[in-house]
Amino acid sequence: MTAAQLVRLVQQGLALVGPGDRADLRKRLEQAMGRLKDPSIRVIVVGEFKQGKSKLINALVNAPVCPVDDDIATSVPTVVRYGDPASAAILVSKADADAGDEADVERQPVPISELANYVSERGNPGNSKKLAAGEVYLPRKLLMGGLTVIDSPGVGGLNSSHTLTTLTALPTADAMLLVSDASQEYTEPELRFLRQAMRITPSVVGVLSKTDLYPDWRRVEEIDRGHLAHVAQDIPLFSVSSDLRLEAARLQDGELNAESGFPGLMAYIRSDIVGKAERLQRRSVSQDLLSVCENLRLSLQSELEALENPERTPQMIAGLEAARAEADDLRKRSARWQITLNDGISDLIADMEYDLRDRLRRIQREAEAAIDQGDPGPAWPEFSKWLEECAAAAISDTFVWTNERALWLAGQVAEHFAAEEVTLPVLQVSDTGDALDPVDDMPTLDDGRLNSAQKVLIGMRGSYGGVLMFGLLTGIFGMALINPLSVGAGLLLGRKAYREDKEARLKRRQSEAKALVRRQLDDVTFQVGKQLKDRLRLVQRSTRDHFTEIADEHHRSLQDSVAAAQKAATTYALKKDVRIREIKAELKNVDALSQAAGAVAAGPAAVPNTAGPDNSGSTSGAARMVSAPSAAVG
Repeated sequence: MTAAQLVRLVQQGLALVGPGDRADLRKRLEQAMGRLKDPSIRVIVVGEFKQGKSKLINALVNAPVCPVDDDIATSVPTVVRYGDPASAAILVSKADADAGDEADVERQPVPISELANYVSERGNPGNSKKLAAGEVYLPRKLLMGGLTVIDSPGVGGLNSSHTLTTLTALPTADAMLLVSDASQEYTEPELRFLRQAMRITPSVVGVLSKTDLYPDWRRVEEIDRGHLAHVAQDIPLFSVSSDLRLEAARLQDGELNAESGFPGLMAYIRSDIVGKAERLQRRSVSQDLLSVCENLRLSLQSELEALENPERTPQMIAGLEAARAEADDLRKRSARWQITLNDGISDLIADMEYDLRDRLRRIQREAEAAIDQGDPGPAWPEFSKWLEECAAAAISDTFVWTNERALWLAGQVAEHFAAEEVTLPVLQVSDTGDALDPVDDMPTLDDGRLNSAQKVLIGMRGSYGGVLMFGLLTGIFGMALINPLSVGAGLLLGRKAYREDKEARLKRRQSEAKALVRRQLDDVTFQVGKQLKDRLRLVQRSTRDHFTEIADEHHRSLQDSVAAAQKAATTYALKKDVRIREIKAELKNVDALSQAAGAVAAGPAAVPNTAGPDNSGSTSGAARMVSAPSAAVG
């Protein structure tokens, strides 16, 4: 089914809802219409530093949109999407903007040729200009269906705090391309990042780049396939050469293009990534349409039943009133789903704090053991970098685990609602982009090096007592204060004093290093714990608001059904026949839309005839809905 057909179905739903009192149903359909008219299938390209991510995107769209050079690295995410004519812009975060809120960024157009001055390390080192992203719009067939390709920053690689920034974008991505060049097999940081990413976005594709530069790339490809098979069995791997692809486009050489490996990658993007996203979109729109149809049918069927069988109206109203009372209970703060949510969030916060502290405590024990094994002073910069990498990896694991628990909790809350499928809220607990921003850098430590003069002074300070003591002792035998024996004793004692001073300074540096490690990890625990608690509170509020809307929507439908049945009981006989015909006509349209929406969810089959089923189909729908109110609430 095409997007235009889905748009027509949603328009039919909006026409059935009309501009009446059901603003909640109209809002749901308008949101579905917005998703259809502005589709966005996000594919994020990630990888270690200088692995060919930017050139891969350039080769995909056949345009130099991302800056590429041996000494240029991406410092700001670059978003490439469809647009005609070609243009570029930068997104500047407002001073009071919340992280990740697209409404709090200002879009400023820039020439495409000057985009590198904003998104690369050369023009914007360390993102000193505080940009949220760069955007490029291109008239490319590959991008027409809503495909959006995102070039992620590679500065620092995947084995650093930049892992957090990369993981930030994954919850909203439909797929991820993990790029690694053919110079070597997957490294441990790449595999660890891959395992973390698989827990956030299951749609992952491996890309082996720069095959034209390394003759043994097939051997590396075989080893990488083995690594991917240990992570998950269904991760595809494509070996490509961006240079061959760009050269083939310049020469219009189909054979060279096939040799570049890009046709297979692009076919997979179109069929699996874009196709899967479109199937999910169809399913989402189908669920919205089916839900709206059920809510409309409930009111119409109740009124029709009261008009056709007035003697059963009191019993039907009583059943509807009971169902409405149950639905009203769902709206109260004491509802079971509210209790499940509140208790679940409290447990999740406690478990999160324990998990984070446990991970960082293991890092602290490992760091202290490493400090005890030698002098931390000379290797302190490397040690600080290692500590930062370990803390970043631990925080990423905690955030990803918390995201999984939050999704599981949303599923537990959903079980308190209707027996049919209930949509879950969009949760992004794994957004860790600014988790370490408030944490100060690791303080410096004295390297413990002494110059020659300092060593001599320490030795002289220790030897003075030896020279004096042995000089006085030998003076009894008529020898001078300074004699070979006293000098020898001074040298021995000076050497001993130097060794003792060296050991004392080493112990002092080790103690200072341990104190710095504990202080740094305490700061990380405090700041990241606060970040996680804030995110979980947002999860609680978004989950509560999401299910409150569902409860309000269901309660409103039952309330309208009761009112319609009561109104039907007082309708005059002359108006009764006219109203029955009107209701059956409306039900016919509702059932036809529901049938079409069901076909959308079943698969990409043709849309059934939306002229509406016969009256017998409408009657069977009424029979189903008579008992629906009592079973609609779990």
